Amino acid sequence: MSRQNIRSIAIIAHVDHGKTTLVDQLLRQSGLFRQGELVGDCILDSNPLERERGITILSKNCAIDYINRHGSQFHINIVDTPGHADFSGEVERVLMMADGVLLLVDAFEGVMPQTRYVLSKALARGLKPVVVINKMDRADARPKEVLNEVFDLLVDLGAEDHALDFPVVYASARDGWALLDADNCPVDGRGDIHDLFDVIIEHVPAPQLDASAPLQALITTLDYSDYVGRIGIGRVFAGQLKTKQKVVVIDRHGKHTTQQISQLFRFDGLGRKETDLIDVGDLCAVVGLDNIDIGDTLADPQNPVALPALKVDEPTLHMSFRINDGPFSKQEGEYVTNSQIRQRLNKELQTNVAMQLQDCGDQFVVSGRGLLHLGILLENMRREGYELTVGKPDVIYHYQQGKRLEPIERLVIDVPSESVGSVMQLLGDRRADMIGMEALGSRTRMEFIIPARGLIGLRNRLLTATQGEVIMHHRFYEYGPFCGPIPGRVNGVMIATEIGQVTAYAIEQLADRGAIFVEPGQRVYEGQIVGEHCKEGDIPVNIVRQKKLTNVRSATKEATVTLKVSRRITLEWALEYIADDELVELTPQSIRLRKRWLKETDRRRNARKLHSSKD
Repeated sequence: MSRQNIRSIAIIAHVDHGKTTLVDQLLRQSGLFRQGELVGDCILDSNPLERERGITILSKNCAIDYINRHGSQFHINIVDTPGHADFSGEVERVLMMADGVLLLVDAFEGVMPQTRYVLSKALARGLKPVVVINKMDRADARPKEVLNEVFDLLVDLGAEDHALDFPVVYASARDGWALLDADNCPVDGRGDIHDLFDVIIEHVPAPQLDASAPLQALITTLDYSDYVGRIGIGRVFAGQLKTKQKVVVIDRHGKHTTQQISQLFRFDGLGRKETDLIDVGDLCAVVGLDNIDIGDTLADPQNPVALPALKVDEPTLHMSFRINDGPFSKQEGEYVTNSQIRQRLNKELQTNVAMQLQDCGDQFVVSGRGLLHLGILLENMRREGYELTVGKPDVIYHYQQGKRLEPIERLVIDVPSESVGSVMQLLGDRRADMIGMEALGSRTRMEFIIPARGLIGLRNRLLTATQGEVIMHHRFYEYGPFCGPIPGRVNGVMIATEIGQVTAYAIEQLADRGAIFVEPGQRVYEGQIVGEHCKEGDIPVNIVRQKKLTNVRSATKEATVTLKVSRRITLEWALEYIADDELVELTPQSIRLRKRWLKETDRRRNARKLHSSKD
C-alpha cells in the first residue's frame, strides 16, 4: 500500500555546501509560517556549538505541509544531516528514515570527500538522489563541470540505472531560488524555490509499505524531556502506531519487553503535534517507553519481529579521559569525580552511536570517528560543568594474520598555487601519497591517501605554511598496512617551575625563547606548559618571576615594554599539540596544557623507566 501524500527526504552533502540554508528556504517558502516568523539563519542549528562553529553536528527533523500548483497537499518530512566526516554516524542511521535524498553540491567546489561518502551510504540504502547544484550565485560557478563530476561519481560508486537518471535542480539557497534550467538563473537574485518542491513530489517515491502488516517501527534518534523522560524518534515501516497501544520493544541484543505508548507526536513545521495515529511510512516521536534506545524495534505483541539492526562504521581514534588531579582541581567545575564522568559518558553512549567506551577504572578510553567528534563531546562536557584531563589522541589499529593495519584517510587540500611546494613537503613527511592534482583558477586542489596518524597536528602546520588560506577535508578510506613512523612535534615546551601569577617581566625575559601560551596575571602551577621552546627539548622556566627592587635608578626605567601576543589555546589545537607525556586540562573556565607528571623528579624517573624498558 502506498501513502501517496507522504514524502520523506534526507539532505546530504559535503560540509558547508548549504544544506541547512536550503532547509531554511524550504521552511520559509512553504506557506506554513507568517512573514517574519522565522528569524535568522540556520534555523535548525539550535545547539550553541552549531551556532558558534557554523556546522551541523546533530541531525534534525522537521516537516512541511505543502500545497502544490494543482491544489494537492503533501506532508514532506525533512532530515537535515551533518556534513563533517566525524559526524557521519548521524548520517548513517537517519537515512533509514528517508525514501529519497537531496544531494547538494557546491557549484564551484564540486564533488568533495564527504560527498562521496554520504552518497555511497544513500545508494547502499537504495535511495534515488535528486541533485541540487547549489551556490549558483557564485561568480566562479561551473555547473556543467560539476554535473559531470556527480555523474562520474555515481558511475564510480556502481549506481544502478534508475539512480543515474537523476533530476537536477540549480539553486541559490542563500538567495532563495531554485530552477530546472541553469541558463535562466536570475541576475537580480530574485525568485522562489517552488521548482524544488515540485521535483521532490514528483521524483521522491511515496513510501511503499504495508499498513495492514504487523507493526514494525525503528527508533533512530533520541530526545529527552524533563517532564516525560526519553523520547524515541523513528519511522513506522509496517502497520500503524496508536496512542495507548501495547508494543513489544526489541533491543539490539534481542531482548523483548512489553510496554504501552502514552503519547504520539507527528512532526509539524519546526515542532511536533500530538496525534492518536501514525500511519505507515511516516516519522514520529514516541513517549512513555522505558529505557528506549537507538536501534530498538517497536513490534506487534502477537507477531514480534525485529527490523535489521543499525550498522555503523567503527571508530578510528581514541583517547583517555580521567579526573583532573592538578593543583587547581575542583575550583571551577561542578562535576569532578570519576563516577560523575562515568555517568556522563554512559549517557553519551545512549545517543552517540559512533562512540565507544572502555572503562578502565581510573580512566576511560573513549573512541570516536575523529578529533572533531571527540572534541565536541569534550566541549559539551566542559560547558556542562565537568572538570577532566585527556591524553593525546591515537589511532585504533587492527591486526589481521599477524600484520598491523592502521586507518587510512582520503585527504583533499585546496591551497593557493604558490603554497603547493610547502604543502607537499609537509605531507611527504607524513607518509602521504598524492593521487590527484587540479588547478582551479589561482588555487590548486590536491588529493592524497594518508595514514590517520599523519592528520594529527597537520591542520595547524598547514595553516602556518599557507598563511591561513588552506582548506582541507578528509574521510575514512580503508584499513591498510602500517606505513612506518611519522615525525611528531619538533619543538620542546616551556614548563613552569613554580605556582603563582604570571608576570609581564617574566614573559619579557622569555620572549626570545619561543611562543608564550599564558598572559600576565594568569595563575599557573608547577608542571604546567606555558609556552613552546624555539628549539628541541623541554626547558623549565620561572614564569612567575618578579623584577627585584633596588635603590639604584635604572637607565631604562621609563622605557615602554611591548609584549608579544600570547598564543590562544583552543580545544582542538591543544588536542593536536600535546605529546605522549602531556595532558590537556579542561574546566568550565580554562583550557591548560600540562605534563602528565608535574614534578621534574617524577618526569626524570619515568623517563629512565621508559628508556630501560625499551632496552
